[in-house]
Amino acid sequence: MSILTVQNLTHGFGDRAIFDHVSFRLLKGEHIGLIGANGEGKSTFMNIITRKLEPDEGVIEWSKNVRVGYLDQHAALARGMTLRDVMRSAYQYLFDAEARINQIYETLSEQDPDAMDALLEEAGALQDQLTAQDFYLIDIKIDEVARGLGFDETILQKAVDEMSGGQRTKVLLAKLLLEKPDILLLDEPTNYLDVEHIAWLTRYLQNYENAFILISHDIPFLNQVINLIYHMHNRELNRYVGNYDNFLQAFEMKKQQQESAFKRQQQEIAELEDFVARNKARVSTRNMAMSRQKKLDKMDVIELEKEKPKPQFSFLEARTSDKTIFETRDLVIGYDSALSKPLDLRMERGQKIALVGANGIGKTTLLKSLLGMIPAFSGDVERGDYLHIGYFEQEADEHNTRTCIEEVWEAFPHMGQHEIRAALAKCGLTTKHIESQVRVLSGGEKAKVRLCKLMNKPSNLLLLDEPTNHLDVDAKASLYQALRAYRGSILLISHEPDFYETLVTAVWNGEQFTTKVF
Repeated sequence: MSILTVQNLTHGFGDRAIFDHVSFRLLKGEHIGLIGANGEGKSTFMNIITRKLEPDEGVIEWSKNVRVGYLDQHAALARGMTLRDVMRSAYQYLFDAEARINQIYETLSEQDPDAMDALLEEAGALQDQLTAQDFYLIDIKIDEVARGLGFDETILQKAVDEMSGGQRTKVLLAKLLLEKPDILLLDEPTNYLDVEHIAWLTRYLQNYENAFILISHDIPFLNQVINLIYHMHNRELNRYVGNYDNFLQAFEMKKQQQESAFKRQQQEIAELEDFVARNKARVSTRNMAMSRQKKLDKMDVIELEKEKPKPQFSFLEARTSDKTIFETRDLVIGYDSALSKPLDLRMERGQKIALVGANGIGKTTLLKSLLGMIPAFSGDVERGDYLHIGYFEQEADEHNTRTCIEEVWEAFPHMGQHEIRAALAKCGLTTKHIESQVRVLSGGEKAKVRLCKLMNKPSNLLLLDEPTNHLDVDAKASLYQALRAYRGSILLISHEPDFYETLVTAVWNGEQFTTKVF
C-alpha cells in the first residue's frame, strides 16, 4: 500500500534547478535513506512533501488519514514549558479525549434518556481509544524514551528555553518518537546526539514497524537502520534496494556500464562519420552515406555527466605559536550558574584534542571561555603568545541575506572577486551556489562557506565546534585530510568517533568535569 506518491516533481530556486520531473513512492514499513551531496535538495524535498514549500510542478499525494511526524529543528517551543510538558504534548489528542469524557459525565444528570444514551456511547468509544493507546502508561513511555536519549527526572523538570541547541533537538526527537506517526521524516537526527544516544536511536529505528524517511551523512548509522536508498543526484531521484554499502556497489556498477556504453557509442559515431565523409561525394555510395547520416541524426547520444566539484579543504598556517596554547587555573565555566567543576587544563603546541560528551554539559561554553568570548564564571585562563586563532561556530545566521561572494568579501576585503570565487569553488561550491544568498543554501553548503572563511585566515590554532554537522561524505573526507595535514593545534568538539579517533592526539570527556546532570 502506497503511503506517499510523488509524480513529476520539478522545483528550483531562481535559475538553479533542484528537481527535474522526479517521482517517488513510499510503501508501508519501508525504511528509506534519502542521500546525496550537499545542495542536491534533500531538505527541500522534505519541505515539499510536508507542504511547507510548494513545488513548481508535480503532484504529491498522501493516503487518507496518514499521520506524518517531521523532525523540524526550527520548531517553536513555548517558553516555560518543561521537557516533560513537551513530551506529554505528544499525547494531547488523548488528553483531549479524557477531558471530553469528564465533561460528558459532568453533564449526564442534565440530559434526557436519548441524549444520555448517545453521550454514554461517545464516552465508551473515547474510553476504548484511551485503553487501546495505553493512555494510562503515558508517563512510563515518556520515561523510557527520555532515558534512551539521556534525560533523567531532573532534566525532565527543566524549562526548554534553558536548554542547549543539542538538547532542544533531542526534546523534539523524543516528542516525535512518542507520537509514533505512520511515517517519520528525520532530517539529520544524529547531528546533536552523542555516541550512546545514537546507539539507542539505532535500536529504536531498527525495531520501528512504521515507515520512515531519513536524511543522514552518518554512514555507519544509515547502514544499520535503512533497507532502501533514494539517491538525489543531478536533479534525479533514483531508487536502490539495500543499505548504503549496497547502493555504493550498484551506483559504481551503473557508472561503469554508462561509461562503457558511452565509449562504444563514440566509436560507432566516429566510424559512421568517417564513412559519410568518405562516401557522400561518390555517386555509387551516396545512398549508403545518406542512410548512415540518417542513423547519426536519429541516434540518442549518451552524455556522461560532468563531475561535480569536490571540496579540497586546506588551512593557511600562521607563524609558530608559543609552546603553551592555554592553561587554566581553577576555571569554572558558566553564565548565571556554574557548568563545571574547577578545571586545570593545559594544551600545548601541536596537540590535536577532541572534546566529547553529552549535549548541554558546556562543551561550547568551554570553547568560548578559552577564547575569551565569554567571561569565566570564576578562575583564570592564560593564553600563550603569538596565537592566531581560527574559530568555527556550530551554527550560522539563518537569515543571512548576503551572497556567498559578499560574505567572504566582507571578511577579506583585499581579495578580488576572482580570488573569492576560486576560494569558494575549492570548497565544493558551484557558480550557482556562489551567487546565491547564504540563507537559501543547505546546511552543508553554509558550513562550506564558513570553512572557506576559516581556510583563508592564517592560523596556528583551530577551535572547531561540530564542523562535520551537515557535511556530505566527500566534504567530511576532505576536511579530515586537511586537519591531518594541518601543523597547528586543534581543539575539536565532535560526536563522530569515526571522524576524530585517528585524527587527534588526546580526548577530553566533558562528562568528567561538568556539574550538569545529563
